[in-house]
Amino acid sequence: MPEKPMSQIPFAQRDLYEKGIAALQKNNLDYALTLFSTVLKAEPGFYEAREALRATQHKRAGGKSSFFRKFVGSASTLTRGQMALRTKPLEAILIAEEALNDDPTNAAAHELLADAALAAGFPKTALLSLEVAFKHNPGNRKLALELATALGQTGNRARAEKLLQDLLRNDPTDAALNEALKNVLANRTMHEGGYAAVVEAKGSYRELIRDKQEAVILEQANRAVKDVDVAEHLIADYEKRLATEGNNLKLIRDIAELYRRKNDFAQAIAYYERINTTSGINDPTIQQAIRDTRLAEFEHLEESLDKTAADYETQLAALYARRQTWRLEETKRRADSNPTDLHLRYELGQLYLESGKLGEAIAELQKAQNNPNKRIPAMSLLAQAFARRGMNDLAARKLQEALKEKLVFDEEAKDLRYQLGCVLEKVNKPAEAIEQFKLIYEQDVSYRDVMAKVDAYYAAQG
Repeated sequence: MPEKPMSQIPFAQRDLYEKGIAALQKNNLDYALTLFSTVLKAEPGFYEAREALRATQHKRAGGKSSFFRKFVGSASTLTRGQMALRTKPLEAILIAEEALNDDPTNAAAHELLADAALAAGFPKTALLSLEVAFKHNPGNRKLALELATALGQTGNRARAEKLLQDLLRNDPTDAALNEALKNVLANRTMHEGGYAAVVEAKGSYRELIRDKQEAVILEQANRAVKDVDVAEHLIADYEKRLATEGNNLKLIRDIAELYRRKNDFAQAIAYYERINTTSGINDPTIQQAIRDTRLAEFEHLEESLDKTAADYETQLAALYARRQTWRLEETKRRADSNPTDLHLRYELGQLYLESGKLGEAIAELQKAQNNPNKRIPAMSLLAQAFARRGMNDLAARKLQEALKEKLVFDEEAKDLRYQLGCVLEKVNKPAEAIEQFKLIYEQDVSYRDVMAKVDAYYAAQG
């Protein structure tokens, strides 16, 4: 199971990760820890989330560690982890993280996590912990070999080589260290010479040379796509190749992206659609690329408007209406094709609400609130829809229900309380409304107009 970049992580987990980053930046560390742990339980190979979790653990500890926790409190946890390591390395990783949540400097927990990560095929994750564990125990031969292995697997072959050579100076006859060094040197030669690419692709040296030439062209593409002449030259070159490589999906995608970068959105979409036609598969990543291209086209049209024109605001409003209509139709089409996808229901409900279609918004958001990852945001939008329909009692009930499920007082909680205060004002319950605003005032005096509301209340009390 390889580690995954952000682009391969499902939207729901990316959403939680981004909330965790926001919580970390605001120093809401317990909430960030919970979010990152939840994400990694679902996607243990999500390396960026692992890095964020480690940063949160260290920030939460404040650079301090407890001797008692380190050597006594985590003993039973680490024993469970060692037992899980034999057959369930992913479970062992989770157990090791439990210990690191209490003490991010726990060398034994880092060693357990590194063993489990290597067993699970997560060298970058292993490297995070091996650096710590080896620093605490530089004479540990097992850790040294594991560190060299992880360095080699993550592409840092030069450092792996140096580490093993330093160790061999103390014991030049160590067979395991010599074997590890031989493997690192061979691996380094393969990759630096480009031979690994040939072996993996089962190709020829002629193909390797062509790939290097193509890499130069691609580098030129990435560097100079803003130059229309260069982009057109590259497109012409690729389309000429496509005449003889009609099934080369990567080539078709490169052409699509070049057209998109030169703002020829129609051609870009045509080539993206050609990928699905050629492969015979309705690739969701290509569908997302098409949607992104449509949105980029609207942004380009907006940037192209003459801001000095007398009817600029009218043109902008018309363009916004076209964009919203397209987004709504596209999201509805996707939701109809995937009726059980509650995240799409949330998107559709949000768009209906933005478009003023309150009945349709309520119907979709009532379904979306059954998605645990979107439950509270869906309830918040439902309350807004009820309030805009004049159903303030239903709006208040929905907001109170959402607040009962909030475990921390974060930005989302402030928004819910603010909405509830405004709804209570509308139904002529000023005393209950001001209590909501005062709860926000105690935590964040600068939130919206809460200071003005609370100050006016106390001024009226004399």
